Order: sequence, then structure tokens, then C-alpha cells
Amino acid sequence: MAEVRFQQVSKTYPPRRGSAPVEVLRHLDLQIADGEFLVLVGPSGCGKSTLLRLLAGLEAPSSGELYVGDRCVTRLRPAQRDVAMVFQSYALYPHLSVADNIGFGLRRQRRRTPLQQLGDGLHRASRSLPEPLRLASAREQRIEQRIAEVAATLELEALLDRRPKELSGGQKQRVALGRAIARQPAVFLMDEPLSNLDAKLRTGTRAQIVELQRRLGTTTVYVTHDQVEAMTMGHRIAVLDRGVLQQLGTPLELYQWPANVFVAQFIGSPPMTLLPVTSAGGGQLQLGSHRFLPEGPIAEALLQWDGQGRPALLTAGLRAEHLRLAPATNRNLPAEVSHAEALGNEQLLTCRLLEGDHLVQLRAGPEQTVVPGQTVHLEVDPCGWRLFDADGEAIPRPKPLPLRGPEPLLPVIG
Repeated sequence: MAEVRFQQVSKTYPPRRGSAPVEVLRHLDLQIADGEFLVLVGPSGCGKSTLLRLLAGLEAPSSGELYVGDRCVTRLRPAQRDVAMVFQSYALYPHLSVADNIGFGLRRQRRRTPLQQLGDGLHRASRSLPEPLRLASAREQRIEQRIAEVAATLELEALLDRRPKELSGGQKQRVALGRAIARQPAVFLMDEPLSNLDAKLRTGTRAQIVELQRRLGTTTVYVTHDQVEAMTMGHRIAVLDRGVLQQLGTPLELYQWPANVFVAQFIGSPPMTLLPVTSAGGGQLQLGSHRFLPEGPIAEALLQWDGQGRPALLTAGLRAEHLRLAPATNRNLPAEVSHAEALGNEQLLTCRLLEGDHLVQLRAGPEQTVVPGQTVHLEVDPCGWRLFDADGEAIPRPKPLPLRGPEPLLPVIG
């Protein structure tokens, strides 16, 4: 196991057919702790897969350094980096059995003399012969033992003699994982390994990967575009956009306190609703003709913003759970239901505010009866407001004061 560090890493592809150079990563600094499960998310073309390929050694950075543990691996060959990668397409060898696919990397970890290669080949060729006629190879026996351990871990024992074409999508995915973990690398790299699976199989396999990583404790960098995978699998999430790291934090931090408008709308399903508001002074927000008084940490942040004479125009963000159906009062927002999605345990309502014509989304209980075209009133949770400035950056929360309890009572020694 080892930590991973990217120091001012940039990657630019040369121009093609007269086009400008393509800058995929821009001076990226990122540190992944030893044993951490980090998920990389972002839109297509933001540099997620490129980051993995740079770490694996499949591509070279234009500038910057990459470290695995204490070693700088920027100029090392892929085989010297002690990382293993699981590709989106699995990349299994069709002519090899499951057992040989799992052991492929093990058999190529060290150089062998022609005599050793001959001995290993004879060992494999004589495996089906009676015991007295078999030719033993200590190296091959160790590899076979490791393959058996990995197969037991991933429940592949009954499939070891099959070819990839005889496997289902989920079984192929487990074989690709087995090939990666068989080498016991310092770092796992996974590039959207579940994207080819159906929804039900993806859910089960996702749990298997998380449990496997927890048990092995191997540093893992996982690329995905799936919101559920990102929020449920990683210890931390790194959000990329146009080659720039937008935010790094736990899933809950990114969901509750996005660093900017991009993260607010990228993380979470449905995305955060954004509304134009005005800071009305005294810690109040003005949305159309309605005034609201935020509560919680954002209230103190708004007071500090007002006290520094900052611009009054802001963008407010609200999650779907921070809006709810309520009686018609002057304080609540009138809206018209545009669409209702029944999800079983809840409904996801899309409503258009009658003042300002803004679309908002909220969650409602399954027992509530609403139809498109119906007029409803929406109450805002005062603790749910999130505020962003004109550049789309979040208004910083005040740092919490350190907790100071009473002085401890020391025993009297006498």
C-alpha cells in the first residue's frame, strides 16, 4: 500500500489538422492517502481517464511529477510502478482461461531464463497427467496457489477453466478485478469498470468492490460518471472540470457544501436548484417579492458578506429536500406543477415558480396527490440555503471555533 501524489501535473495533446493544442489537465495537485478509496468524477473530457493513464504509465505528463509512496514514478515504465488497472472493457485475453487471465501479470513480474520458461511450460503442460508424471515448478506452484486464493475471494473457483466468451458481464468484471489484485499492487486504478453491467448487477458488484477494497486496504483510484457510485463508494470524491480540480472532500461535504455552482449542479440527483436572489441586509434574502431569513452557518456567512459591503446580487442553491409542499401563506412560494415522477417511496416534483418563472425540484411523500398544472405552495427550509457569488464560487462558511470545555478535575494526591 502507498499514498499517491500528483504535483503540478499537466497534460496537453498536440494540435491536429490545424486545431489548437488540447489542454486536458492543468497544474493539478492531488494527494491520495494510503489505503484511501478516491472517486474521480466529472463530465466527459474533463481528464478523469487521462489522470489514471498518467499514473499507470500509459501516457507521459507534459509537466509535473507523480509519486507512489516515496518513489517518483513519472519516468518509470508501467511495470515498475506497482499499480494495477481495471479497464472499462475488462481487456481479457480471449485465448486464455480464467485462471491464466488472473495469473497473467504474475507470470510476467520477473524476467526468466529460457530454461526457467521451459520448466514452467512443462509444469503447465503436465498438470493433467498422473502425479508421478508431472514436472514440478516451484514458481508455477506459487502462482497457482495465488490464483486459487484470488478465485476463492471473488467466487470464481468454478470458472477457472472457462474462456472469457463463456462468461457473463459480471463474471468478466470479477476476472478483471482478480487479475488486478493477484499481483498485490500498491495502487488499484479502476476506469468505469461497472459501466457495461445492467443496473441490478451493477448494484451488487459495487458492494463487492467496496468490501474487497476495505478488506485489502489497497489505495484505490476509481473513475466514474455515475452519481450513485460516486456517493456510495468513495471515502472522498474529487470533482474535475476542464482539467481543473473543482473540489475534494467527502461525499457528504460535496453534497451539503459545494465549493461552486459547477459542483452544486454536478453532485446530487436531482442537481441543486439555482435561483437569483438579492442580499437585502440584516441577514435576509430577497427572491422576487418574498423575503427569507436563512438559519445555521449560512446565516452568519451572509451577515459577514453584508458587513464587508460586497455586491448584493447572489445565486442561491436549494436541494430538493429543502423545499416542501405547504399551505398557501404570504411566506411560501406559489408554483405550478410541471411534472411528477413516482419513485415508490417518494415523488420527485418539478414545479415552475409563478413569480420569476424559475424551475425548482422537490421531494414529496408518495401519499400526496398532485397533478401537472396544479397550483401548489412551497416552503423553504431556512437551513437549506447555499449562496454563490457572481463568479459562481460559494460564500465561505465561518470556521467553527475550537470546542473548549471546563478544565478537568485532577485527583488530589496526598
